[in-house]
Amino acid sequence: YPETALPAAGTSFTAAIPDVPERIRGMLRLYEREDNSFSRKCENFYRQGKFMEDYEDDAPWNGPYRRYFPTYHDLNLRQLRGYFTWRTHVRKGDFPPIAASLAYLYVYELLNGIGTSSPEDGLEKMRAFEVGFLDSGIGDGSMRGNLRRWMLEYAVLHGVSPELARRCADPALLEKDTALTVLRTPGEKADGEVFSALCVFGGKKLEQSPVVTKGGERGTRLFAAAWRSALEAGLPDGRDLFAACFGERKNFPWHPLSNAVYWERQTHPDCDYVLDACRTYRCRGGVWQEERYDRLYFDRDRFYGFLHETDRILRKYLKTGSYLREKPEESWATPYGEAAIRGEREAARPRVTIDLSHLERIRQDARFTRDSLLTEEELDAAGDPAPEIQREEAPAGAAADHGSEGAENLLPALDALHSRILLALLRREPVEPYLKAGHLMPSVTADTINEALFDEIGDNVLECDGNAISLVEEYRGDILRMLGGNHQ
Repeated sequence: YPETALPAAGTSFTAAIPDVPERIRGMLRLYEREDNSFSRKCENFYRQGKFMEDYEDDAPWNGPYRRYFPTYHDLNLRQLRGYFTWRTHVRKGDFPPIAASLAYLYVYELLNGIGTSSPEDGLEKMRAFEVGFLDSGIGDGSMRGNLRRWMLEYAVLHGVSPELARRCADPALLEKDTALTVLRTPGEKADGEVFSALCVFGGKKLEQSPVVTKGGERGTRLFAAAWRSALEAGLPDGRDLFAACFGERKNFPWHPLSNAVYWERQTHPDCDYVLDACRTYRCRGGVWQEERYDRLYFDRDRFYGFLHETDRILRKYLKTGSYLREKPEESWATPYGEAAIRGEREAARPRVTIDLSHLERIRQDARFTRDSLLTEEELDAAGDPAPEIQREEAPAGAAADHGSEGAENLLPALDALHSRILLALLRREPVEPYLKAGHLMPSVTADTINEALFDEIGDNVLECDGNAISLVEEYRGDILRMLGGNHQ
């Protein structure tokens, strides 16, 4: 109240009667004092708020005020008029500073449909409050979190479109739901989406892995391929990896707007509300449940184990440096990273196609090449050129346990003759008979085989001094593993 001058000696004292607008007097008379329950407090707030829905005032006040769950009944006359004056400005798009507790009054009004024409209008005004008031730096630290939670709950209660509800919800909540959806069905998503989803739960360590910082999109693709492989193959015990890491969707009690001054005038009808692929709300007999994945059932150790082992394998494969220590307890995840590497190698192998329409030209070129390599005596002995290209037979003893079909299928990028030469080198057998029979030059033969294996090995596996071909022993084991076994 304003200061009042003391009366002069010998005069009577007459207290000043505050000037109370009739509309406020009428609002104060509406307050019912039957009990002090929170439910009755919310009902009184709704009744008084609807009565004052279109009221405007011009008596500014911006003093300190702090109270949990404030209502009109908690304010004195100056505070009431100050609030309604502030609200008059807000409704015109101006957001002057005011105590956060009084700003909460305005949000409570919107939640109760006071000053709104529809649920969509209410959400729009809450969003305008967030931009005009909170984004300008006014309000306490928890107000934005409360506002986002209430906007989503308000949207579900009033059945607005899920698209609008998602625009109003807490971005962190939606980010996790989106990530879970991607990780559950990664085959339908791009590599970048899958890797981003892994990062949502894997943290900054995964984002900063040299597999990605140095490997770029290739590293992202390999991580995504490893997760897809893991979901397709499952765990060694037959369980689904996603379910093992994140559990199943479960029902939990849901109490919308329970931490706000909100009065539900009637029991909500039964309904199902699907927010997204991970979150559904159901009401039965006025009781709400939320179906969702809950972190209580997340197995973070298993998920981190998958990421760590995959990161370790990919760092080694890409030769990034900063290698990770192998952990025996994470060996269950090794096959998934190795499957991603095999997939990349398979995709990198050249695909050979033959246009049969050009077959006759190929035959003619082959006959011409053969004739140019044969001596005069060999030409006389050969007689007329053969109508078909004849496959040279391997010398006795060469590839004895691999028929011609096996040699042809040894490596897709090599023909049968070069495959036999590679096998002979692996067995430490002489390759000169093959070179002579095929009229091949040693240096050209070495280059052909090196080129075919370069994508897999990353280096030349054969050396040639001009006349003799030799195998680089360092890569013997790598080649044998490529061939799927021991060919010695």
